[in-house]
Amino acid sequence: MIAIKNVDFSYTEEKKHGNIQNITINVASGECVLLCGKSGCGKTTITKLINGLIPHFYNGELSGETVVDDMKVADTPLYKLSQKVGSVFQNPKSQFFNIDSDSELAFGLENNGVAPEKIRTRIDKTVADLHIEHLLHRNVFSMSGGEKQSLAFASIYAMNPDIYVLDEPSANLDIGAVETLKAQIQQIKLQGKSIVIAEHRLYYLTDLIDRVIVIADGHIEKEFTREEFISLTNEECHKMGLRSLTVPNHLGYTFADSTGTLEIKHLTVKNKKHIIFEDLNFSVSEGNILGVLGENGAGKTTLMRCLSGLIKEHSGEICYEGKPMKLKSRNKLCYMIMQDVNHQLFGESVWNECELCRDKNITDEQIEQILKSFDLFEFKDKHPMALSGGQKQRLAIATGVIVEKKILIFDEPTSGLDYEHMVTVSETLKYLADLGHIIIVVTHDLEFLYNTCDAVIQMGKKVYFSPKQNRI
Repeated sequence: MIAIKNVDFSYTEEKKHGNIQNITINVASGECVLLCGKSGCGKTTITKLINGLIPHFYNGELSGETVVDDMKVADTPLYKLSQKVGSVFQNPKSQFFNIDSDSELAFGLENNGVAPEKIRTRIDKTVADLHIEHLLHRNVFSMSGGEKQSLAFASIYAMNPDIYVLDEPSANLDIGAVETLKAQIQQIKLQGKSIVIAEHRLYYLTDLIDRVIVIADGHIEKEFTREEFISLTNEECHKMGLRSLTVPNHLGYTFADSTGTLEIKHLTVKNKKHIIFEDLNFSVSEGNILGVLGENGAGKTTLMRCLSGLIKEHSGEICYEGKPMKLKSRNKLCYMIMQDVNHQLFGESVWNECELCRDKNITDEQIEQILKSFDLFEFKDKHPMALSGGQKQRLAIATGVIVEKKILIFDEPTSGLDYEHMVTVSETLKYLADLGHIIIVVTHDLEFLYNTCDAVIQMGKKVYFSPKQNRI
């Protein structure tokens, strides 16, 4: 079904990440293959070979050959490839063409010239098969991250391709949404579809994969059968730069009352007449790292924006050292690293990005050291938008370190990060907490949570605390 034969590819944009050498991969009909490896190792590049984005969209030096369903990718127009290959990207917003869900479900079929009656039939089947009735007649921009990912998957499912290419599909999903994604992958696997998944999160895929290919520095380092792969210990995975195959399935935090430096009292936030969340109470002290859990759409990001002084509360108080804070004072005290870091990278280079946000006490030597700690110094002259997703994420976190505000808020800081860089982020947050910062982290990443946080709140539930020495 898929044959990648001795392929080398180098991006013309002088990227040092994502280039591949001597890649040979065969994927049989009905087979589910996992591509894994460190950020920037070339996983996404391989997916682009299959869906035709290389060479039809991305320029570079290409040798070797990719064949999909007996079609040579380089010689086949993208519209024809799209009839056989469906792609779901890490950021579903990047593949939406409409603002309402019904039109998005129909778009691919309409674009392929399918008759209206067949479109309606196919959409009805998609909704029934994937159980997404709740996504119909919706504005895309009103959806949670998990709902957007389900809609992106459904819009591809409606086109009924023989091959699915999924690039970091779980990166921004909560636990429940990951289970939904897993069920969707199981559905297409039972239909005999060929599936290629590039992914850092591994635990939810152990029941689905047939084969695992580990990529390192642009080449194939190892291959495993499913049985060989699931027999690996977490420590063996970590040595290869991979995430754990198993994560704890319970919080394990004990409840304790606490009055902290930062106190949230009876906080309610509304969007016009719609209540996002209400009567929220928790506190966190200097030197602590608070994790915030909750389903996609529970209001976690809204809470962070409110704490940062970006939006106003409807009622309740946000107090620091016993004093209520208004929007302006919160904005001076807090710095927020957003989930979609593209919204806050403005510099002309990585170094310039750091200069734009640096505190007056931060020296060039300190910026250099911070960039080196995040494996970004070699890219200091590159434009931020030329970095990989994981590298952009690390750059945004690095700017949070440089800005030196008292309260640092991170919204999904490990989205798209491999094990090594997840640990780097974890250690950085612990270091900042030890310096006396208050750290608040919104995360769906349970492995990161257990390695990092002193306390956890789940939106709508009580506050849970755990002593710092209990960190993994």
